[in-house]
Amino acid sequence: MNFQAGPLPGLFIIEPLIFGDARGHFLETYRKDLFAANGIHEDFVQDNQSLSGKGILRGLHFQAPPHAQGKLVRVLQGRVLDVVVDLRRSSPTYGRWFSLELSPEKGRMFYIPPGFAHGFLVLSETADVVYKTTDFYAPAHERVLLWNDPALKIQWPTDGITPQLNARDAAGKPLAEAETFA
Repeated sequence: MNFQAGPLPGLFIIEPLIFGDARGHFLETYRKDLFAANGIHEDFVQDNQSLSGKGILRGLHFQAPPHAQGKLVRVLQGRVLDVVVDLRRSSPTYGRWFSLELSPEKGRMFYIPPGFAHGFLVLSETADVVYKTTDFYAPAHERVLLWNDPALKIQWPTDGITPQLNARDAAGKPLAEAETFA
């Protein structure tokens, strides 16, 4: 596996080695020893999967302490624009965002530590997204950052995709009003 540090502290873009032949391919999607050797010492406790159609925007979600979650995200089918926002007040990149496209072709994964809001926009007809989390889902601690907060200036694709959100995500709080991390 190749671990590349992301542009915001704590983020990693991970590309596994893919071994292919006439039968198909094989890749490792998680190895605790390799993650630890690259500074990721998290224990993942829950796996989640979502299937969404084109234009669905999920997020920007996070859980407040003491149930903050780190995530290891990958796409099994389709393409998404995956977006994170740094909510750690002590970070030099507080309030900054980063995005990357995820698809199954390279098997690329995205590690997001606790302290970030996370969401994605489906760019293909459908997308099947899976992610591991470092804490269990805790509804009382779930929060939503406003996906289109003018202060963040997130550059969502405008090439014919009109984001579709559920009511909870559409009512997210702007960064100025959102709960943040120390």
